[in-house]
Amino acid sequence: MKKPTVYFVHCIDTEGPLHESLNATFERLEEMFGINLEPTKDNLYKLQNDQIKISNSKISTSRAFSKDMLDYNDTWDKIDAMLSESLSSEYRNLLKDSFGGGWIYNWFCMDHVGFEDNPRRRDLGIHNIYDHYVDALHQNNSNQDGVYFHYHPISFTKEAHHPATHFFSHSPEIYRTLSRKIIDRKYFPCVFRPGFHSTRPDSHWFLEQFIPFEFANQATKSKSSDLFNDLKGGRFGDWRRAPMTWEPYHPSHDDYQSRGNCRRWIARSLNLGTRTRIMTIDDVREAFNEAQEGKPVILSFNDHDFRDIRPDVDDARLMISSVASEFPNISYKFSDAREAFRSALSLTKRSKLKFEVYFSSNTMHVRSNHKIFGPQPFFCIKTISGEYFHDNFDFQEPFRSWSYTFDSITFPIEKLETIAFASNDDYGNTTVAHLNPRDLNKTEYYI
Repeated sequence: MKKPTVYFVHCIDTEGPLHESLNATFERLEEMFGINLEPTKDNLYKLQNDQIKISNSKISTSRAFSKDMLDYNDTWDKIDAMLSESLSSEYRNLLKDSFGGGWIYNWFCMDHVGFEDNPRRRDLGIHNIYDHYVDALHQNNSNQDGVYFHYHPISFTKEAHHPATHFFSHSPEIYRTLSRKIIDRKYFPCVFRPGFHSTRPDSHWFLEQFIPFEFANQATKSKSSDLFNDLKGGRFGDWRRAPMTWEPYHPSHDDYQSRGNCRRWIARSLNLGTRTRIMTIDDVREAFNEAQEGKPVILSFNDHDFRDIRPDVDDARLMISSVASEFPNISYKFSDAREAFRSALSLTKRSKLKFEVYFSSNTMHVRSNHKIFGPQPFFCIKTISGEYFHDNFDFQEPFRSWSYTFDSITFPIEKLETIAFASNDDYGNTTVAHLNPRDLNKTEYYI
């Protein structure tokens, strides 16, 4: 009889280098704890050694401002030095799973676009981070790793390091970003990690249209988030009502934290190497217990590439190996994010997603070989002047057949450089389609 399996998924919010000045560190101190101190190295030392007490608080500053937490990868050289070891087979295989496999990373890459101020020296620009990691994985023969999607909504300040929760409040950057991924890189994601761990109704409904898998739920027994001024009351990463289990769930249409009848799957993912909602050995033990009860279990944990991920990997391996020894009848597997959903949930395998495309006059008709994940593919165009746009299809048969008319109200075909669309199905199969407006009889597919 096949053993129950715990699938371990290491998610990395892949944001590139991050710099923080001493002044900025003390600005965060005031935001988090309401303490206004002179930004000096001596005061920082006192914070790191709990020599400055916080009134009415059950937490200390030593963790939030420890040397490890402030030791940022502030250049690509530092990130590449980290990757040189962490991507090596020797490092991956320091602990092998029950199936003989080594460590697997899932890189959730974001684009720092739409921001106007950049005091933390983020690498601004479309594709910069995605391209860097795709190249690094190729150079290190790391084909086992997943490359997926991470997005930061733009705050009202438009500063690249400020958190926000609204996908659409300023500009349609989410649409332009995905349009450029489809057209420029022939890529469309099937798995998502929310910026600042924050899902809200707008992003919930957006994902429900296009992306079948999300690692987001941060339900935890600890109430430590409410001890920080900047996180109180569910301000960011609000998962207080979400299922406190390692079993993924379908969310409700009106409440992403409740079980419901939506299509996409949300998995739980706790933090490593940060100040709150941190995965503990008890969480790992809970996952093995749930697998023993017959539940489909995905234990996911996440951190950031702007800090050294190796101490987090080492800590996670210690917890996993320790708990696994307590459960000899339970297997565990290091997994790609998409494969974890497929395997843990025993999703029905589907054939590759294919499309039939034809034109009648200036109208494009699209039909899929089977039902797609959402009601329509993600449709986008690039004009000959270099602009990118997203638009809706006209619906002929929801989930299977659509059309789009090119004319003076939209764009005449002769003004376009590229016509493209992309879609997932509920198994996570992804297909990107490209059409050249000069040769509409030929469609290029990237599967």
